[in-house]
Amino acid sequence: MTTPDTTDDETAGLTEAGRLLFAGSADFYAAAQTLDRLPPMESLEIAFAGRSNVGKSSLINALTGRNTLARVSHTPGRTQQLNFFRIGDRLSLVDMPGYGYAAVEKAKVEAWTNLIHSYLKGRANLARVFVLIDSRHGLKSIDTDVLDGLDKAAVSYQVVLTKADALKKSQMEARLAGIREALAKRPAAYPEVILTSSCDDYGVADLRAAVARLLAERGQ
Repeated sequence: MTTPDTTDDETAGLTEAGRLLFAGSADFYAAAQTLDRLPPMESLEIAFAGRSNVGKSSLINALTGRNTLARVSHTPGRTQQLNFFRIGDRLSLVDMPGYGYAAVEKAKVEAWTNLIHSYLKGRANLARVFVLIDSRHGLKSIDTDVLDGLDKAAVSYQVVLTKADALKKSQMEARLAGIREALAKRPAAYPEVILTSSCDDYGVADLRAAVARLLAERGQ
């Protein structure tokens, strides 16, 4: 995870810190379908958002080194609440309902959307939202709507491309260039884009290092 402002030694240190962070315990501890069911704001939180079927649950499982921590389904829309996972004693990970297509009634999707917006605006311990984008399709209008909302709410977010194994190197370079250009104009966007693939764990170490860096920046 080398960036313009990190040395090789710093990058190696963050990679190891990320490995150790997610080598510890990872446990489900709360779920919320309404605001009044949200758990107390204790440890720092990072949230994962993305279109339905973007591979969010698979990436969370790869990140934590667990096969079944987040429920994986072939039916879009199965995550119907905010699911909270405790990572050691320093961090909570929040799995958000997928946006876009979902095999449920419209009223329920609207309820999820309201819950997500309320959570994002009112969660003081939320450090960053990782917005997952399918690398095969890039940013769609529904994704940019979500980014607009995060910018408006001044919630820090970072784009993570999933299913990177599906594209050739030249295709991925073009996709990255386009997304970086789009993010450069967005005030709440973190500039680094992370490439991942849950199939072979590509980029998972980089994602762990990004979380470790965030914790370090927040004094955790």
